[in-house]
Amino acid sequence: MEIKIQSIHFDATEKLQAFIDKKVAKLEKTFEDIQKVDVQCKVVKPATAQNKEVSLTVTVPGSTLFVEKTSDTFEESTDLCVDSMKVQLQKFKEKMRNR
Repeated sequence: MEIKIQSIHFDATEKLQAFIDKKVAKLEKTFEDIQKVDVQCKVVKPATAQNKEVSLTVTVPGSTLFVEKTSDTFEESTDLCVDSMKVQLQKFKEKMRNR
């Protein structure tokens, strides 16, 4: 599984990148055939609350799954994205089984 992290309108710290890597790697427990994960971290309006946006694009055989969450910190947004993506991956896995 290839993980690509992009930070838009700011420079991501190594600590943040390590956190995202660790969280995203856990997705492989839910679905083994993940080919690529694109993570985009973006500061929306710099001076406001709820301005840290994280989007996950997960490429699996035959499909691409996407989720985007916004909150006060990148860590919180990443957690929300990963949780939401786990649900999507489980649904995708069920569809694959039924075919």
